[in-house]
Amino acid sequence: MAENEKISDQELIEALKAGSDAAFTTIYKKYWYKMFLVANRKLQNREMAEEVIQDIFTRLWKERGNLRILNLDYYLFSAVRYEVVDLIRIHGSRNEYLCYYKSFATFEDHTTENTVAFNDLTRTIDEGLNELPEKSREIFRLNRLEHWPVSKIAEHFHLSEKAVEYHLTKVTKSMRHFLKQATISLALFYEQIF
Repeated sequence: MAENEKISDQELIEALKAGSDAAFTTIYKKYWYKMFLVANRKLQNREMAEEVIQDIFTRLWKERGNLRILNLDYYLFSAVRYEVVDLIRIHGSRNEYLCYYKSFATFEDHTTENTVAFNDLTRTIDEGLNELPEKSREIFRLNRLEHWPVSKIAEHFHLSEKAVEYHLTKVTKSMRHFLKQATISLALFYEQIF
């Protein structure tokens, strides 16, 4: 697999499933540094961040035959998020874990009902984001989850700030529509149960 080849993430996933070392190396080279930056920013510890990324790629290789990845970028960055949360939960203080958890959850009432609702909402948002075009999803992720300013995103993607704002507006509208539809479906589901 030549490095200058333009190969899609979907092709890389398929090659990885087939056991391609070259596909794994390409994925690693393409994503490891961005993943490391996210982990390091959250953990504020270079060694722990490197360990998180190493664990994710080790697991990716070991489980390559059973992968069910629709979006490689989203899968890898979700893995970083979950690994960081687990690491803080295990190694960090209770206060660090709760502070980090609250950065993903805005409610403080941790009843079972709210936890289930939060998990449903998180899963629904993940599904909605998976339906978006890759560039729009990445712009949304950088702006809303990583808190990058529009100017930095524009520079990163070699786009105008107007184009980035357009992507953010489009994604926000799509997500509102998706969440509205999902909420109706969830409400009907819960109505049938109760």
